[in-house]
Amino acid sequence: MHTQEAAPVAHIHPPKIEYFDLDAKSNTDPKGHLRGVEEYRTAPHGLYMFRPVLGHPELSHFESWLLPSFGLRVTRQSWHPGHERDYDLYVDVVEITSSGTVWKTVDLYLDLIVRTGRGVTVLDTDELLAALAAGLVQAPRAQWALETAYRAVAGISSHGFDAIRWLAAQGAVTTWRRR
Repeated sequence: MHTQEAAPVAHIHPPKIEYFDLDAKSNTDPKGHLRGVEEYRTAPHGLYMFRPVLGHPELSHFESWLLPSFGLRVTRQSWHPGHERDYDLYVDVVEITSSGTVWKTVDLYLDLIVRTGRGVTVLDTDELLAALAAGLVQAPRAQWALETAYRAVAGISSHGFDAIRWLAAQGAVTTWRRR
């Protein structure tokens, strides 16, 4: 008799909300922690943020582009020596809104790991489906998240697994502070 191991159960949680206050130069993470931001920059296609990650044993800085028309937050992380990761960009599928100088993201679970020139991987589909089953996200929102992820994977893949090149080809030129 063949038995299958049960797949791990996804952690069920409501969509994570984050705030970006340009005037206060702050970022409030999903747990409510207020973080100082070194640089905000707006462009017609989105908002750029650069901030240090104080006190983290592995991560030193991160910088993100919030791209409303794509439904994406594209993040480049900088690691302390010896803690580097085998990917270039971490991409979140998010709903992005703004009111005055405060931007807001609602994370819809799906993430993409981009290894430039090598591949793109979708993460956390299980979390999205668990949230859908639990009623934490409605079917139209879940569908939008999946379609957004599919569109990003197709675009990144068709540009040699280069997210920056794909975004630029769509008119969203992203400039970054750190390499």
